Amino acid sequence: MTDTLADLLPTLNRIADALDRMAPPARQKNDLAAADAFVWHAETGYLTPIKQVNRVDIGLLQGIDQQKTILYNNTKRFANGLPANNALLWGARGTGKSSIVKAMHALINQENPSSLALVEIHREDIPTLPVLLKILQESARKIILFCDDLSFDLQDESYKSLKAVLDGGIEGRPDNVIFYATSNRRHLMARDMIENERSTAINPSEAVEEKVSLSDRFGLWLGFHNISQDVYFEIIAGYADEFGLDMPKEDLFARAKEWTVTRGSRSGRVAWQFIQEIAGEQGKHIS
Repeated sequence: MTDTLADLLPTLNRIADALDRMAPPARQKNDLAAADAFVWHAETGYLTPIKQVNRVDIGLLQGIDQQKTILYNNTKRFANGLPANNALLWGARGTGKSSIVKAMHALINQENPSSLALVEIHREDIPTLPVLLKILQESARKIILFCDDLSFDLQDESYKSLKAVLDGGIEGRPDNVIFYATSNRRHLMARDMIENERSTAINPSEAVEEKVSLSDRFGLWLGFHNISQDVYFEIIAGYADEFGLDMPKEDLFARAKEWTVTRGSRSGRVAWQFIQEIAGEQGKHIS
């Protein structure tokens, strides 16, 4: 019998090794003290720490002074443990909506290091909000939960998860979490979708109320609109001074104006793309 067991041991060990390889890896433990910014990965339930956030300095965001002041006051109150509102930043593409959120997070932490964490959730992961909030509420840190380019299609029911978080659920939003979202749509759904709901419903007003009212759950609305040419030039000049680009202002502005013609638009994003073009021509690194 002893010899038989000894003969079986190598086989049993191989089986055990195979089972170990088949077993899913142990779930990584979330540590909200590991960094000041994180990205939520719903499939693994893990918050990936981001050591360097892709952002621009708050001082380089031109033409949105009122929005900066309002968002700063709201964010500062939240960081200090005072009442503050969830914020919806809506408007034209490339006008600084996501940039201002990341810049504001950096500014608050510059004034009070590590006082505020930034957690980004992707639009498609909105249904996992309840899971994420259970993780975030266990932290002692104040957290901005950020969703960029948020919108909903006609048949999309995931908005209900967000609606419950904003103010309608039994648990509601944890005291240490505030929700900031950006969108190109003021009501988070396209106008033709709203009209379609009205035209096919027995009671048109009630048909769209549930979805349209989602934007009303945000206590703070900040609109971002297309910028004038003068503001566009101010943005260009600010970037050029910041990164030491060597070109006379007249030539710089002429090139910048031509760049908007080729792009068919004028915005902070277009200005940044133009600056990257000039910096590349001059062999200068920018970040």
